[in-house]
Amino acid sequence: MKPVSILLAAATLAACSTGDDKPMPSEAPLHSRMLVLDAHLDTPLHFGRAGWSFADRHTLADDMVQLDIPRMKDGHLDGGFFVIYTRQGPLTARGYADALAFARRRSDLIDRTLANHPGAIAAARTAADAGRLMRAGKLVAFKSMENSYPIGEDLALLEEFYARGVRMAGPVHSRTNQLADSATGEPRWKGLSPLGKQWVAEMNRLGIVIDASHASDAAFDQMLELSKYPIILSHSSLRSAYDHPRNLDEARLKALAAKGGAMCISTIFMSEMNMTPARGELFGQYERIGTMTRAEQAELNRKWRELDRHEPLWAADFKDYMKMVLRAIEVAGPDHICFGADWDGGGGLKGIEDITALPKVTARLKQAGYSDADIEKMWSGNVLRILAAQGG
Repeated sequence: MKPVSILLAAATLAACSTGDDKPMPSEAPLHSRMLVLDAHLDTPLHFGRAGWSFADRHTLADDMVQLDIPRMKDGHLDGGFFVIYTRQGPLTARGYADALAFARRRSDLIDRTLANHPGAIAAARTAADAGRLMRAGKLVAFKSMENSYPIGEDLALLEEFYARGVRMAGPVHSRTNQLADSATGEPRWKGLSPLGKQWVAEMNRLGIVIDASHASDAAFDQMLELSKYPIILSHSSLRSAYDHPRNLDEARLKALAAKGGAMCISTIFMSEMNMTPARGELFGQYERIGTMTRAEQAELNRKWRELDRHEPLWAADFKDYMKMVLRAIEVAGPDHICFGADWDGGGGLKGIEDITALPKVTARLKQAGYSDADIEKMWSGNVLRILAAQGG
């Protein structure tokens, strides 16, 4: 069982290598003492799969999933925000109704999965819950909503999802919707729609953290201005590392920090996504993996891994990732950086393929000279501070 703060533990840290290309120690003694959270876990995509168990150990060779309970323990990932992701559909009454039904089912699926493993993991709704569960030796499961499209034009539905345990939500995903312009969609609203501005106020009233990942620059600016509380980017990369509209520029990162917010560094869009027609077809199948038979799942995994060998999804690697992380810390300071690698949602790079690699991140931060206290802020303290600021 880990103590809640590494400051209460006394341990001698192994010396780190001085070169980026040399092997580094795992830093497991330090990493294992911290409360380690990831702000964006897409693993609920897998929770409904036939024959699949969150409690079983899976490997990247035989299964696409990057996170399960045994590997959470291997990588000393204590938990994070498990995502209710809803694919963007038409902005119609039928589209909203279908999306709402899907989001409710996904929320229920998360609840059932947690209930199936009560000795290992439990739901959290407040920052204090995270510490309580850690002291009890349990993994921590917050809920978040990626894309508020399912609420349609009825902001009262946010209260329903709050009651379901959602404590972080973003307005939009990869296509512009009724609430906001997407970073990768058409600029319909020049930022937030009129309903999107009301969404910000209702999020503040309820105490749900606003997540600006996937939002356009203009929507980010408006959320930052309108929100009474600090906002977060749950899984974003730096535009200075790779120029893509999905990424955040350094001026906006500084503005985010000035308002008390934080950016959780992702492993995505550090290069162009190699979205060939073959990969696009597999991604479409992947989003439906929960409805597939075991044989269909195995075939999807086989095709995905074969494509990885010939056409990797991303061109970046762990060294590139840590260069970006260190630059983000330099720009914003350790009080405004966190981690959200986009596990099971397209994240992962060579050298950081799944969550068992997380101690390497801690080792590299120690090598760069960051204190134990600063590293723990980045792994969990900053996210929990922002959650607590909303009253959670």
